[in-house]
Order: sequence, then C-alpha cells, then structure tokens
Amino acid sequence: MAAAPLYCVCRQPYDVSRFMIECDICKDWFHGSCVQVEEHHAVDIDVYHCPNCDVKHGPSLMKKRNNWHRHDYTEPDDGTKPVQAGTSKFVKELQNRTFPSAEEILIRMKGEQVTARFLERHGFNYPIAVTEMEGLGLKLPPSTFSVRDVEQYVGGDKVIDVIDVARQADSKMKLGTFVKYFTNPHRPKVLNLISLEFSDTKMSELVEVPDVARKMSWVENYWPDDSFFPKPFVQKYCLMGVKDSYTDFHIDFGGTSVWYHVLWGEKIFYLIKPTSTNLALYEAWSSSPNQSEVFFGDKVEKCYKCVVSQGTTLLIPTGWIHGVLTSQDCMAFGGKLPSQP
Repeated sequence: MAAAPLYCVCRQPYDVSRFMIECDICKDWFHGSCVQVEEHHAVDIDVYHCPNCDVKHGPSLMKKRNNWHRHDYTEPDDGTKPVQAGTSKFVKELQNRTFPSAEEILIRMKGEQVTARFLERHGFNYPIAVTEMEGLGLKLPPSTFSVRDVEQYVGGDKVIDVIDVARQADSKMKLGTFVKYFTNPHRPKVLNLISLEFSDTKMSELVEVPDVARKMSWVENYWPDDSFFPKPFVQKYCLMGVKDSYTDFHIDFGGTSVWYHVLWGEKIFYLIKPTSTNLALYEAWSSSPNQSEVFFGDKVEKCYKCVVSQGTTLLIPTGWIHGVLTSQDCMAFGGKLPSQP
C-alpha cells in the first residue's frame, strides 16, 4: 500500500481536524499552527508564501481593504451596496439608534422569587431580570475572574469556535490563542466567543446554574442513564466578547429558554416578542438571501433595547427573537432552560 502523502514543514500526513493553508508558489500545504497563520487571519491573505518561498519571493501579499460596511471588505465602495450586520459601520449606526426600552416588557424580580413553582403558576412569557441574586441558586466566580483564569481551568489547547464579527463567519482556534488576542490592546479584528460549554472541565466546579434551570431541565431530570445517546452538555456556557461584538437576531435552538449572567462588562439585548406575525416575518427574513443587509428590528412593530450590566441575570423565554451587542469587553455565563415535557 502506498504511503500517505506528507505535507508542511513537519512532514506529516493530512489531518482533517487541523487547519491548513496552501502556498501559492510551491503548492505545498502547511498547518496553520506550524507556520503561525491563524484560520481567521488566512482570509486576509491574497497570495500566501510559505517559509521556504518567503525567502526568495518575499512575504505574503495581503488583501486590500476597500470598504468598512461589507462582509467582503475587498468589494469596491461605490455606494450601491447596503451595510451588512456585524461590520464596523453597522455597529456604529446601531449604537447611535434609539429603541423602545425593555422596561415595557421586562419583569424585574429578586433571585428568591424566580422559582419553578412561580413559573408554573404564572407562566414564563416575558424576559426576567434579576439584580438581587440571593436565593437564585446561582454560584459564580468573583468579578475579578479573568480570561486568563478561564484558560487555566479549561486548558489553553482546547479548540474553540469563534466568530469573526465583521464577516459573521466562524473559525477555529485554541483557547490560549484567543486569550492572547483578548488581552492584547491592539486587536486587528473583532472576535466573539459564545459557545464555550465547560461542563466537562475543572471550571464546572466554580459554577452552579440557577435552581430554576436545574428543576426545569428535562435533560438533567429525565435523560435516561441507559440512553444510547450521550447526555448533551447545554447547562454551562462561558461567553467572552470584546467591545463591538455583535450576534444577529436568532431564536435559541430546540425550543429552549436561556439564562445569561454578566460577570463583568456589559451586553445589550435587542428583544422581539414571538407573536405569530413576528415569527412569520422572522422566518421570511432568516431565509432571505439578503438577510445580513436588513436589520430585523426594522421589520417588526417594536424591538426593545435591554442593557444588561455587571451582576445582572437575564432569563429569556422560549421563542423570543433577539440580537446581542457587546458594548464593553465582557465575560458572561449562561445556559439553556429547556421546558419540562
């Protein structure tokens, strides 16, 4: 049997789990980690020169920026194309807009009042904000807990999915690399981490989810021990976003409600009621080819602005449509609140 082809300076066979980039001169392929090219940086390279070809042909050539309002920043800025979600121009315009206050629909409660019994009796139809945490059952690290602490507890080699906000595109990197990016005062782009589930790490010992989340969770209460399918981890997420990170409007998957707690920093939620009209509009918008060019909040009668500051917990019911702007560097914790069957 023929030997597998070898690539890169490390002369290893192809590994589907590792990002690789092709040299435009010699046509060999290289692991990004071996040649110091991150996956999210590779999209900015127009012509890549590997370390060997760099000596003769000079450094790689980078793409030229022609605009600040399109996901593809190489598009000519001729004034004919709309602003796309997540770009720097979009974020600036969003920050300057006014919206109805979420106080019109928000229910403010003390932690001790947010119980499964209360929700069973009164329903869970509107977002709940909690600033007095006693009795909520939520255990968290202190507000001095940093992104470096997350790396220490989770491990810098853990591969994570991050969002390149200006392109609204996912890429993978190691947690340690993201922490270096986060702590660097000179960030070349806006990256957002919203999907670090850490139930299977040492950091899980530092966090207890709200009592109501445990009592309402069908995963925790009803998942059979002898199930062929492994129990999904959806209870403990850590979100680390830099200023101006933006997540476009969405409905959380699987019919779940969600909870968020801002440990430090600030997030702004743009909340839309899940009326039949709004859900129909959302379905049409989310399947539209120009979705990124249309701010969904403009399609509905009311889009509410909810500022969630340090120390606040927000619970969002099933079906609520929401977008999220990180207005300050922020660390938050969150999880799903699946309804009982």
